[in-house]
Amino acid sequence: MNKENLINFETEIGELFNAAKIRAPIHLYANNEENIIKVFEKIDIEADWVCCTWRNHYQALLKGIPPELLKEKIMQGKSMVMNLPEYKFICSSIVGGIPSIATGIALAAKLKGSRDRVWCWAGDMSAETGAWSESYRYAVAQNLPITFIVEDNELSVMTPTHEVWGSNKWYLPQEDLSYYESPHLIYYKYKNEKYPHAGAGIRVQF
Repeated sequence: MNKENLINFETEIGELFNAAKIRAPIHLYANNEENIIKVFEKIDIEADWVCCTWRNHYQALLKGIPPELLKEKIMQGKSMVMNLPEYKFICSSIVGGIPSIATGIALAAKLKGSRDRVWCWAGDMSAETGAWSESYRYAVAQNLPITFIVEDNELSVMTPTHEVWGSNKWYLPQEDLSYYESPHLIYYKYKNEKYPHAGAGIRVQF
């Protein structure tokens, strides 16, 4: 699964949505392909868990979920709740909903002596919530086998995140980074100028 494959899949889903073929919300990626592929170079596709938010198609494809199965689930209206535990892939459409679940999986792996690792995605706005902060701090303090990935598009839906929270980079060593990596945290910036927060550019009623 390469950059072109990811873009082509998301383009197809966007076109289906705009044609009113998908009767549920979707959230599409654009312009973060290289960074997300870079993260997946560290992931054991078979053993590790991947936990995501409502925007999850790229992670699903890179995790090895067959494109035809992913498309089927999206067409069924499950884009925002793409839960496929048989692939060790789970998501939550609740803001701040996935970090505590991912941390629980990581704690279970540590207690069992498993070599599994958890990779948990969140947006920059979600990373300002109490749920994310508590999960991250607990995971670091307990040295759990989990890495949180914060994707910073500088928006809380349509509102600049820094205007809402004052600063969204308290967990970084400096404020002007575009990419940062530590054992428990990966952070990168990206701009999605192809798609709006939800949908694919044409308003469709569900």
